[in-house]
Amino acid sequence: MKIAVSAQGPSADDKVDERFGRARYFIISSGTDGLEVIDNSTNRNALQAAGIASAELIADHGAEAVLTGHLGPKAFPALGLAGIKGYSAIGMTVREALAAFEAGTLAELTEAGEAHAH
Repeated sequence: MKIAVSAQGPSADDKVDERFGRARYFIISSGTDGLEVIDNSTNRNALQAAGIASAELIADHGAEAVLTGHLGPKAFPALGLAGIKGYSAIGMTVREALAAFEAGTLAELTEAGEAHAH
């Protein structure tokens, strides 16, 4: 299972970025194949629709779940249409979030949060 994590930096030891659409990076774990780092600067700096574009980006990379802080009002339904569930990983590192997901201790995000501007 591929899991995308919104991250403040390109390392598994960086903190989870609480913003999804405007996250600095996405780190995708495919389990045994290691981690893939995606620079999200194009969507991060977009004037609008960052959540939708970021949802498309991680869907294109085959993610089946996203670990983040909040999903905005555009990202939440876009991920839902792609069959991707979101989970809250506030205050964790990417590594901690992935371990918590594997342990089944992260809460599923069941509704959209507020939109985040730059």
